[in-house]
Amino acid sequence: MINTSELPNFSKLAEKLGIQFADLKLLRQALTHRSYLNENRGVDWQHNERLEFLGDAVLELVSTDYLYHRYPDKTEGNLTAYRAALVNTDIIAQAAEDLGINDYLLLSRGEAKDTESRARRAILANTFESIIGAIYLDQQFAGAEKFIKKYLDGQVEMVVGGGLWQDAKSLFQEKAQAKLDITPSYSVIKEVGPDHDKLFTVGLYLGTELEATGEGHSKQEAEQAAARVGLAGRQWD
Repeated sequence: MINTSELPNFSKLAEKLGIQFADLKLLRQALTHRSYLNENRGVDWQHNERLEFLGDAVLELVSTDYLYHRYPDKTEGNLTAYRAALVNTDIIAQAAEDLGINDYLLLSRGEAKDTESRARRAILANTFESIIGAIYLDQQFAGAEKFIKKYLDGQVEMVVGGGLWQDAKSLFQEKAQAKLDITPSYSVIKEVGPDHDKLFTVGLYLGTELEATGEGHSKQEAEQAAARVGLAGRQWD
């Protein structure tokens, strides 16, 4: 059996989240990665994947309602783009990191050592959704909605106001064709790291001239980053 005295103090996390759980075991489950159970056979609770499934659905519904009422004059296309950006893995993972969730994750020893990879970012994002699922079960929809709207209030200006919702590649191409009559192209300049966590550097070219570079853990992510740099450099928005 697991020595529960060696587990993190989940009550402290609940306090940071602003949630007084009736059943704190739900929060413990939300923080339990599958790898932890594989390494600790005496654990008598489940991993967090079912809670993640539930939390993902609640997050989508609440964020849809939130955006619908906050931006009454925006089109369906705009609202869909805003929502996609707000529930993006990197944005959610950063919110989880800001809450200190890294300190409470129950992971295998191998996963626990891997603190900087793309895989850890995905685990943090999934755990954030699991926590939403746990809050929903413990506090019903109203409690989950209150927690999510607090998160959205903290992110919406950065994501929407900062233009992170835009498809930078499409916008840069549209501007380049209209203003310069050139179709931009992209090429990988460098890739480093293991196959499961590569970091790509991509160049954005106008003709043969290098316009900007961007980095990302996929070619598409790096291309978007390069396009954002290109848009800022040209002051196209």
